[in-house]
Amino acid sequence: MNTPWKKPVLVRLGEPPVETTIETTQAAAWAMIEDWPTEDGTLLDRALAVCAAVDAGKRKPEDARKAFADAAAEAGILIRS
Repeated sequence: MNTPWKKPVLVRLGEPPVETTIETTQAAAWAMIEDWPTEDGTLLDRALAVCAAVDAGKRKPEDARKAFADAAAEAGILIRS
């Protein structure tokens, strides 16, 4: 789960918001659980499920990267993917 992604995702997290680079599925899952600005969202739920599937060896890390970027866009915190 801690395999580096080919390309990081830059998001704005925290209060006050700080630019944060997410480079692994583990970091993405942690950010969504601990630092996400919302607790609900269709794409957030999907991204968490994809991260769990990567951890179980059922999906590729790049699937988690895409799902994370989509969830970040949904939350309005995506800077660059």
